[in-house]
Amino acid sequence: MSCGHHGEAHVGGTPQGRFADKTKYTYAGKLVSESQPGPPFTVHTSTLFDPMRKKYRENVSVEIDPSSGLVIRCYQRTSEPQIGASDVDLRGKFVIPGLVDAHTHIFLHAYDERTSVEQKRDESVAERIIRSSNHCRTALLSGYTTYRDLGSEAMYDLDANVRDTINRGIMPGPRLYVATKVISSSSGYAARYENAMGGVQYPSLADYCDGETEIRKAVRNRIGAGADVIKFYADYRRRIMRYPPAQQHPYVGSVRFPPVTANPEVVAFTQKEMDTIVEEARMAGCAVAAHCGSNESASMAVKAGATSIEHAYWADEETLNKMAESNIIYVPTLYACELFFQDKMESILQKTRKAYDMGVTMACGGDTGTYPHGDNVHEMELMAAAGVPTSEVLRAGTYHGWLACGGDLIGKRFGWIEAGTCADMVALDRDPLEDIGNLRGPSFVMKDGEIYKVDGEPVMDKFF
Repeated sequence: MSCGHHGEAHVGGTPQGRFADKTKYTYAGKLVSESQPGPPFTVHTSTLFDPMRKKYRENVSVEIDPSSGLVIRCYQRTSEPQIGASDVDLRGKFVIPGLVDAHTHIFLHAYDERTSVEQKRDESVAERIIRSSNHCRTALLSGYTTYRDLGSEAMYDLDANVRDTINRGIMPGPRLYVATKVISSSSGYAARYENAMGGVQYPSLADYCDGETEIRKAVRNRIGAGADVIKFYADYRRRIMRYPPAQQHPYVGSVRFPPVTANPEVVAFTQKEMDTIVEEARMAGCAVAAHCGSNESASMAVKAGATSIEHAYWADEETLNKMAESNIIYVPTLYACELFFQDKMESILQKTRKAYDMGVTMACGGDTGTYPHGDNVHEMELMAAAGVPTSEVLRAGTYHGWLACGGDLIGKRFGWIEAGTCADMVALDRDPLEDIGNLRGPSFVMKDGEIYKVDGEPVMDKFF
């Protein structure tokens, strides 16, 4: 390969580089081939984005230990580097930390392919797991080295199993921080169907609980199931069966003459119940994400001390101010909003800019899965379209994603590059600060010191 200084990434040896040596080991009685990491190596950059400074650092080299997956040290060069046989030359490219999507669903695919109801009701467990592996591969090659997956969407605790499969090196994908089942009040985030007596079957969507005792048990169950983050529905369309919409029942037409707001988001827990969710999660050192479709529920979740507020399209200035004062992270899921509330999109973009102006910490997560995995960057494009400076959008899609996952609670650091952080790096051919859309189609992707994409092509022994 030619030198990265002339437009291509130079990786020592072959595209497999340091990870070409194979050994055999037994896992669950099966002989498996595993790549073995080699000695430390150095990545040389000329333009490296620092989310802490919100600007580029020039001529930085990064030493990496592939056995730990961590950065050993970063230093600024005063002369041209000596490129070692196993080093990576990314000079001439725009290098950023690995991207973090703070609101995803690996078991969902785009709703314009199949509705949520149909996916959960009709697709087999095997199909949904295989789809999730494809989604994880696509995400990683798109530069997303971390996914915060907020609810298994009727797949029980299998998101934790997919996470562990990735962590064991059996399949490629972003590191996952998962919620397993979400926490919901009775008949909150639940399937709705009119033919229950006729035998309609639908898997459970949540760990349903009411009152302090049941809530503590539900949160403890999620912790025991391996959840990295607790996701709860502060509100939902609980009264949806008053006016069943057609999209909820693809085989039944909607009722005639519904009111303008037929199925509003209705608060699902009392303030004390929300306080209990957060308190119990905190006892286990676990972050909390709150689904909030209404201003009232968002205000209550902020008061409870949730780590992040999801959606909150209708939050007023008072609620946004409380978020800013409490350092609570706002994940506006603008891409999902664009899909579901097109007529209100302009006002919601204005609200996003208002939140930024008020000092609210924002992370990027578009409710990925409602739209295609691999198109995650559109959430960042929408945030930039709202008027958030591109340097702030990049910070929201990296360092703030780590905060949304739980920050130091999770025992790993990622989203920026310094000694001790995960060795996640993405290289781009064009400057994302000039146009955030330049994040699309990265030419190089590394996660935990392992290279998965070089010169725009997957490193094949990582995927087959």
